[in-house]
Amino acid sequence: MALPPPDPQFVLRGTSAEVHTLHFYCRGQEPDYPILFSGSSNGLIHVWNLKTRRVDTILDGHGGKSVYWVEAINGRDRLLSQGRNQQICLWDLAEGRNTVTDSVFTENVGFCKSSLLKVAQGHWLMAMPGKDLDEVQVLELPSKTSVCTLKPEADAKPGMPMCLKLWQPDFGSCPFLLAGYEDGSVILWNLSGGKILSRLACHQEPVMSLDFDSEKTKGVSGSSEEVLTVWSLDEQQNLKVQKTHKLVNAGIADVAIRQDKKILATAGWDHRIRIFGWKKLKPLAILDYHTATVHCCSSNYRT
Repeated sequence: MALPPPDPQFVLRGTSAEVHTLHFYCRGQEPDYPILFSGSSNGLIHVWNLKTRRVDTILDGHGGKSVYWVEAINGRDRLLSQGRNQQICLWDLAEGRNTVTDSVFTENVGFCKSSLLKVAQGHWLMAMPGKDLDEVQVLELPSKTSVCTLKPEADAKPGMPMCLKLWQPDFGSCPFLLAGYEDGSVILWNLSGGKILSRLACHQEPVMSLDFDSEKTKGVSGSSEEVLTVWSLDEQQNLKVQKTHKLVNAGIADVAIRQDKKILATAGWDHRIRIFGWKKLKPLAILDYHTATVHCCSSNYRT
């Protein structure tokens, strides 16, 4: 007889709006404590102390517009946030500060989350939606220098980028970008040449979210359909569908592979979080605490 799904260990309350993005920072050593950043539809970012389970700080820098991407950069005191006001903000949170020290105007009114990749000490690449609807812009940080603009050929017509994932096989090697598009395809880009290496039609509807395991060279994507798709990347840099999983209810807003590459979590329009074993996509649990759409999920693994 199957065990019932577990109850939440604890519930964080007080955002007063839908939560659209989450990001853990748990790398600190004692006396540091793990923290969770959450971005909400009311434009606020909450910094949660997971030891006290209370809010340490509330950040307000997006003019009341929804915040849909947050990520720590260079430690817990530097934070990037992206909002529907077309701004990506860099925050200084050291010593109790809550100051926006720099920003990037995205020139895009969609809701495609940016992606960040550390490429050297003190240097990152950031992929974000570009000025044209089908463009992706890649910048070097902190200089904000343009690295490349990724734009499909005119006859490709994949539509808007919906989700992005920067990755590289090994630290210091050539970086790549995986992008999910409005037409249901996933495209692998080579950043050094700005060229498409492979394109895979894996959904009938826009790709709402994706994640990638560079160790196993396989990824996962979800859309507004009732299908979760796992795909792989072969040695010739070709994307191929490896497996699909049929869901009872349609709509996957987000997917996240845990850092230890053992667990996959999905956030559903049907108010549920689904947990799978990443190796074989074996369903492990359905978490049904929420009573409205689950917009995002984030994972962190602490030994």
